[in-house]
Amino acid sequence: MAFERKEVTLQTADVIVIGAGVNGTSTAFHLAKAGVKRVLVIERRFLGAGATGKSGALVRTSYPNEPETRLAQISLTYFKHWQELVGGDCGYQPLGLLMFTDPVYHSELEANVALHRQLGVKTQIITPQEAKALDPSLSVEDVAQVVYEPESGYADPNATTYSFARAASRLGVKFQLETEVKRILVEGERIKGVETSKGIVSAATVIIIAGAWANHLLTPLGIDLGLVPKRARVVVLRWAYDRGSEHLTYLDRVNHLWARPIDGNCTLMGLDSDPLLAGDPDAYEEGVEQAYIDHCRLALCKRFPVMHQSALRGSVACMLMFSPDLHPLIGHLPPYVGLYGMLGDSGTSFKTAPAIGRCLAELVTQGQATTVDLTPFRPTRLAEGKPWRDAFSYGQPEAALSR
Repeated sequence: MAFERKEVTLQTADVIVIGAGVNGTSTAFHLAKAGVKRVLVIERRFLGAGATGKSGALVRTSYPNEPETRLAQISLTYFKHWQELVGGDCGYQPLGLLMFTDPVYHSELEANVALHRQLGVKTQIITPQEAKALDPSLSVEDVAQVVYEPESGYADPNATTYSFARAASRLGVKFQLETEVKRILVEGERIKGVETSKGIVSAATVIIIAGAWANHLLTPLGIDLGLVPKRARVVVLRWAYDRGSEHLTYLDRVNHLWARPIDGNCTLMGLDSDPLLAGDPDAYEEGVEQAYIDHCRLALCKRFPVMHQSALRGSVACMLMFSPDLHPLIGHLPPYVGLYGMLGDSGTSFKTAPAIGRCLAELVTQGQATTVDLTPFRPTRLAEGKPWRDAFSYGQPEAALSR
């Protein structure tokens, strides 16, 4: 069944989801699966138009904390069994993932891997020589242990989003694209619906998954979560003539980069050390500066020396929404009854989107998430003076660990 593309204009809904990225479409799909009859997704542009469509779309479980590891583990099951659980094709490629860390953090690395194994994650510590056997182009002189996740890899961010949207549509979810939500309507402290560029829609429940545009909706409600939209960048480099075809997915905590293959002959990458600047999501440059491209090539060549002869094949920028502690804010948004959000994920929640959508649907329909406890992600934690702190830091800023 093709995704429903005709104009849909509703006056009432049971639940409105604002934002049609991967988390918005996942949430809509799971709400319909849970039995919610009238779900409406409203999107200011088109499916995956924000950060989702430009995501590196890594699929991994290597998080430095238990809650996100649990979300990633549940989500990995979706990616592995996509046809059965969702339908369609998400483009999942289980090439394996290698993570590199400074040798001084061996004890943290071993404890982190032990936690993952305790949770049932397939992961192990291998030697640099074993890592080089997986990818001979690697330079591994600066590491003594390497984390290897054989089931990790990447997916196609657009195909993943489209699959969720088509599956949701089959279950009765309606999509209203190219429609801007102007404001959320309230009566006292109860949600009444939304006012859009195409009219008013009444609903008792609204879920904001609007990425870098969330503050436009939160501020008029008197909600300030300290969210800051920032411009992030990715680069695509053609493989050098002498680079072999063995290419996994990589998290390099030494050189502060992430990378994965694309198009069968290129590397898609970004920098965790990128000094992101606050920006306006309605007015930002999608192009990437030459200085950033040069920085990316330099960092990549430290891990893959052969890539110093790599040609630029593409680059793009997007807007991400950052929370004060650089971890997602997921849950009920007080004081309003019926208002929920998935906000400020700092660019880390593609790989956890299947589980996030499922948990949000449980929270809305059952009053609590049962698949994974969302309490650590509660938006109120900041006002409570309890910002998120990862169990393992590897001596790096939180921003480098939240990808």
